[in-house]
Amino acid sequence: MALTLEDALRNDADDPLHRLRARFALPRTADGESAIYLCGHSLGLMPLAARVDMVAALDDWARLAVLGHEQGERPWITYHDVLAAPTAELLGCRPEEIAIMNTLSVNLQLMMASFFRPAGHRRCIVIEAGAFPSDRYATATHLQWHGLDPADALIEIAPRDGQECVSEEDIEALLARRGEEIALVLWPGVQYLTGQAFDLGRIARAARAAGALFGVDLAHSVGNMPQPLRALEADFAVWCNYKYLNAGPGAVAGCFVHQRHFDANRPRLAGWWGHELQTRFRMPQAFRAAYGAAGFQLSNQSVFAAAPLIASLGLFHEAGAQRLREKSLALGRFFAELLAVHTPQVRIITPREPAAHGAQLSLRIGTDPARARRIFQRLAAHGAICDWREPDIIRAAPAPLYNSFTDVFTFVMRLAEALRAA
Repeated sequence: MALTLEDALRNDADDPLHRLRARFALPRTADGESAIYLCGHSLGLMPLAARVDMVAALDDWARLAVLGHEQGERPWITYHDVLAAPTAELLGCRPEEIAIMNTLSVNLQLMMASFFRPAGHRRCIVIEAGAFPSDRYATATHLQWHGLDPADALIEIAPRDGQECVSEEDIEALLARRGEEIALVLWPGVQYLTGQAFDLGRIARAARAAGALFGVDLAHSVGNMPQPLRALEADFAVWCNYKYLNAGPGAVAGCFVHQRHFDANRPRLAGWWGHELQTRFRMPQAFRAAYGAAGFQLSNQSVFAAAPLIASLGLFHEAGAQRLREKSLALGRFFAELLAVHTPQVRIITPREPAAHGAQLSLRIGTDPARARRIFQRLAAHGAICDWREPDIIRAAPAPLYNSFTDVFTFVMRLAEALRAA
C-alpha cells in the first residue's frame, strides 16, 4: 500500500463508507481546526441524527407526560424492543436473547449473580491478568460474596514472559488442567489495553469441555469487529454502547443471554421490569420472568440514555458489518505501514493477524515514561485525540464509520513530529 497524503486522499475517495463521516459531529480544536479523533474505543462520536431522536423523546415527555409510556412516537414501555432487534442483527443472535438496559458494570454484576454458582470443588473464576477493572472488581467481589477468597479462587491468565498478549493455547491448557475447579470463564472480546482480539469460539469450546460456563465482556469489541454470539455459544455477554456504538457518555448498555438459559427458574436478581409484560401492570407479588433476556431487566428503560443509540444502530445497518470490517482492516494496515516508515521506534503491541485485532492499535512509545508522556501531551496539544495508559502506551483506534485514511496519515505525521520534538 502506498503511503503518501495523496494515497490517503485517493483511498478516501474510493471508500464507499466515507460518506457516513458527514453524519457525525466531528470535534474541533480550540482554534477551530478539525481534530484528529482516534478515540472511539473510549467514546464514540455523536451521530447527528441522535439529536433528532433525543428531541423526539423530550417532545413526547413535554407533550404527553406519563401517557408517553403508551402513546409516544416510540412508546416507552416497548422502547427496549426498538433497540433489541438491530443489536441482535449486529451481534449475530436473536432479538429475544438481547436486553438493552442499565450500564455495563451493573449488567456484569447481574449476569454473575445468575451464572456464577460455585458448588463443591467447582468454585473458581478465570479472567485475564490485567483485565479491565469492572471485570476484576466484579469477579473478586462475587467470590467474596460467596465466602471465597479471590487470592485462591480467582485464576488470572497472564501473557508468557517477554510477551504482551495472552496465548489462547495457555487458556486451553489451564482449562484442561484445572477444569474441575472452574465454574466460570469471563473473557473479553478485545483486551482493552493491548487491543488483542480473541477467538471466542475456541475459548468457549475449551470452557464447555471443562464443564464451566462462559461469559464475554464485549465492551471493546461490540461495533468494532464481528462477534456472532450464537455461533460461539457464549452463555452470556455484556457490553457498553458508548464506545464504538456511539450512544453517548453514560449510555444505556446491553447484555445477551443464550436461549438455552431462558428457563424462568434460573436464579436472578429480579426487578419489576423483568416481569412478563402481559401481567406486569397487575402488580403481582410473585415474580414471573419475561421471556428471554428481557426477564433479566430490573427497571424501566432510561429513554434519554437510550435514544442516541437508535441513530447509531441505523448507521451500522446502513454500512453493513462486512464492509465495516473490510474498511477497518484496511485502515489498520495503512496505520501500521505508516508507523513502520515514519516512527520505527514505536512498537505496535496489538497482534497484526487480521483475526486478532479490531480497530485499536496500542503503541508502546519505547522510551522513558516521562518522555513518552510528553509525546502524548504534544499530540493532544496539536489536535490529535487518542488516549494514554501508563507507563508508555498510546491507544489509537480509527473507527471505520467516521474515520478516514487521511485521519490516519495526519495522526502518524503528528506523532513523528512529537517524537522529534521530545
